[in-house]
Amino acid sequence: MPPAGFSSSPMPSYFQKPRLPANTVVRFVPQQTAWIVERMGKFNRILEPGLALLVPFLDRIAYVKSLKEVAIEIPSQSAITADNVTLDLDGVLFTRVFDAYKASYGVEDAEYAISQLAQTTMRSEIGQLSLDHVLKERAALNTNITAAINDAAEAWGVTCLRYEIRDIHAPAAVVEAMHRQVTAERSKRAEILDSEGQRQSAINIAEGKKQSVILASEALRAERINEADGEAEAILLKARATAQGIDAVARSIHEGAEGATGAISLSVAEKYVESFGRLAKEGTAIVVPGNVGDIGSMIATGLSVYGKVSQAQAGSMAKAALESSTMEQPATGGPQSAEDAVSARRRAMKETVLDGFDKTAAKK
Repeated sequence: MPPAGFSSSPMPSYFQKPRLPANTVVRFVPQQTAWIVERMGKFNRILEPGLALLVPFLDRIAYVKSLKEVAIEIPSQSAITADNVTLDLDGVLFTRVFDAYKASYGVEDAEYAISQLAQTTMRSEIGQLSLDHVLKERAALNTNITAAINDAAEAWGVTCLRYEIRDIHAPAAVVEAMHRQVTAERSKRAEILDSEGQRQSAINIAEGKKQSVILASEALRAERINEADGEAEAILLKARATAQGIDAVARSIHEGAEGATGAISLSVAEKYVESFGRLAKEGTAIVVPGNVGDIGSMIATGLSVYGKVSQAQAGSMAKAALESSTMEQPATGGPQSAEDAVSARRRAMKETVLDGFDKTAAKK
């Protein structure tokens, strides 16, 4: 029975000793091959590639060693990780004989011994790592196994070039748990990315609104500044025009122009009559002098403020203003009797004003 933990499969062909060449006195040693010759049962020499002469009956070819790189398959075996997970692993070991004498006399079967050493070393290294580290640090694990094998195999004349773990088989429950973990991790990353996207989108929208408000406020500010500049310019131009008009009037009065003085008197009288013409309109709040009972005399007096408007001109202007006010319709529609009453009041006011003009003219 094989020891526990070792495969019971038939020994591979590279573990079986090849047939030794016979002593035919003249032999040709192949390239990259070393033949160990014993004479009378004792080591005699190592035959190099090429022509070799042997002594009949005394010399015997005891060992044939290949100096080429050899790949040794390491059978599957069980190993327990540091977190108590049982794994089944297999691998491939690449070796080469660097000393044919040690490989022949230092160990009974160098290839078999080094394969067993690889299995025990692999179990030892796996026991120091957790499952996650075994899966993630396979390259480091291979390097550690190679270094451990070389420390022991140097006395055998064999060097381990590299070791490669080929397959790692975990229990089905562990594999299922790993799949769930990967799925949960990917879902977590997806949710994080989604939330980051929403956050960035909200930031961009808020930044856009902020810039929009800033631009709108700047536009409103510029508009108000422009309006204020326009109003200021209009007021300035109007003030300049008014000042120029006042200067022109003042110069005309100062120079004593008779036509200018008469024009000023006529303008003031027209505005005075126009203001009193609005007395007959409804809904007009006014402030009048104390002698409102003698309206005609009051208007005539106002029209003669400058003494340059004749009595006939004043009367005709007052009559025209009152005619225009009496022709206007009331602002609000009502019964026919109300309209007749308003018209009667206007006619009475007209007659009163014109009588006042006549009395003032008779006094003068």
